[in-house]
Amino acid sequence: MDNPIAANILGTAGAVCWSIQLIPQIIKNYRLHSTKGLHHTMYISWAIAGIPLGVYNLAQDLNVALQVQPNILIFLSLVAWAQCKYYGDRWRLPRVLLATALVGALIGGVEAGLYFALRLGKRRGVEWPLTLMAVLAALLLAVGVLRYYWEIYRARSVQGISYLFVSIDAGGDLVSILAILFSPRIDVVGIVVYSVELVLWIGIGLLGVHYRLRVWICKKLSKEEEGGENS
Repeated sequence: MDNPIAANILGTAGAVCWSIQLIPQIIKNYRLHSTKGLHHTMYISWAIAGIPLGVYNLAQDLNVALQVQPNILIFLSLVAWAQCKYYGDRWRLPRVLLATALVGALIGGVEAGLYFALRLGKRRGVEWPLTLMAVLAALLLAVGVLRYYWEIYRARSVQGISYLFVSIDAGGDLVSILAILFSPRIDVVGIVVYSVELVLWIGIGLLGVHYRLRVWICKKLSKEEEGGENS
């Protein structure tokens, strides 16, 4: 399936999705001045996940769009994390800005250091650290999504979650998988990283349908009962 043009187009599409994925959630948080139903660990885990994912994509020399993706994820995740601290934990704005800047600088420094270390190791034929980066990325991305599952379980609803965000993120994972499949060298580990998150997002979507459908059915039954009592 070696098709560099298709790989670049799909990789770019994935980068675009990851560029805008969290924007609907960020806008929703801003409009409501609330992050109810969300938790800051979701977003800080994604920001941290951007480190091993970025290092892996860069060291493996995947197409440019896939190399840019993780850094966009880090930035948007930190914005959403800052909103959770501001709206949810009631941190003052200067404290939020300072903490976000410090965390962002730390993440950038760690990513740069790991990249140069792993590139050196790769030149010397040491490949296992790259696999470790991919595994860590998959785990941290999964932790972020699994926190959604916990919040949904606690609230028995999907309140606070932007389904436009979920759809865009899942779409980004899907086209990123396709981009790797069309690359000259199929990176199985990279496919697994994106597939883990994709499967978890599909689960979130199914839970959303379940809870919203249940609310609709309950309302409909309630109206029918009221109609029966009035007749």
